[in-house]
Amino acid sequence: MFAPAGSPKEKLSIVLVLGIAQTIAWASTYYLPAVLAVPMATDFGIQSTGIFGLFSLALIVAAIAGPVSGRLIDRFGGKPILCGTSVLFALCLVLMAQASSMWQLTLAWLGIGIGLAGGLYEAAFATVVRLYGRSARGAITGITLLGGFASTLGWPLTAYLEAGYGWRSACLFWAAVNIAVCLPLYCCLPRREAPGPQVAADMKPGGSTKFDLRMALLAFFFSATAFSSAAMATHLPGVLQAAGITAAGAIMVGMLVGPSQVGARLLEFTLMKKLRPMLTAMLAVAMHPAGALLFLVFGAPVAALLGVFHGLGNGLLTIVKGALPLEIFGAQGYGERQGILMAPARLAQASAPWLFGLAVTQWGAGALALTTALGVSSLLALVMLDRHSAN
Repeated sequence: MFAPAGSPKEKLSIVLVLGIAQTIAWASTYYLPAVLAVPMATDFGIQSTGIFGLFSLALIVAAIAGPVSGRLIDRFGGKPILCGTSVLFALCLVLMAQASSMWQLTLAWLGIGIGLAGGLYEAAFATVVRLYGRSARGAITGITLLGGFASTLGWPLTAYLEAGYGWRSACLFWAAVNIAVCLPLYCCLPRREAPGPQVAADMKPGGSTKFDLRMALLAFFFSATAFSSAAMATHLPGVLQAAGITAAGAIMVGMLVGPSQVGARLLEFTLMKKLRPMLTAMLAVAMHPAGALLFLVFGAPVAALLGVFHGLGNGLLTIVKGALPLEIFGAQGYGERQGILMAPARLAQASAPWLFGLAVTQWGAGALALTTALGVSSLLALVMLDRHSAN
């Protein structure tokens, strides 16, 4: 049972519920290919790039389905949508585990893509915004703080299951966890038929989801940072090795990213919680270019700074993607707006591993110039957005 509606205890309970469930949702879907792509591809007699291609297809489906999912959350609240995605994830993971042909595997990934649109951070953020309006920023930070452990917990556990029991058993395990843990957690969420009076008041300003200059600038910011995040998630070790760093050294630098992300979210939750989301966004987007430039100039001796700076920025960006639209547009239509804004970002995520891989092949560590340029462009877009929003 939750505490009285709107109380700090209720908000803490909701953060715990969504944070735990989001950790599982990310670990059982988004982070699966990194561990299971090779054994899955071997089983089907294809290259691992084929599995990553199916994952990219899932992200494209998520981009298309995102606005619809957000609109449903705006109308009905997050509880039924999140419950539905837990069931959908479980069904698709079972189908994946039982797949004997490529069309069955493709169908499973297409279903996962629909679930990604309504089962990850954007849906969780829209849920707490519908409950708490403009005061949802702290809840957004708390959810990402817990969700930041998804890869830290998910990758080793998935790898252990795959090594001991096979990739199909790993999929069945995550299907069971979605049903046994996530679904009951989501069922515990309060179901308010309409926002409370204070939240309803929050929803009056900026309620239209009409695409204007502010939306365009924000969509570019989301897309550029999503591209860089996905590029680093798949190619950071390769970039470091292209600069002459050993494989072991590259892995060590990569291991700094996760703790740095969590550290950044702790800072936002404590010391930075009163900072304007726009200022937090500017600080966040400057982190990766700063680390990349230091690495390009000084090389291997400062490689650790690239990992730390990228992790710090990435950790803050996850919060910003929930809090910044809330600050600029208000709570009205938040879910649908997030779906619209994240659609091009999903496409950028889907294309980043391939496009940045080409850049690394051609330029080696110099490919960081691409993500640096995107970071600087994103910072300029935020400056323009801040000025336009103030008028």
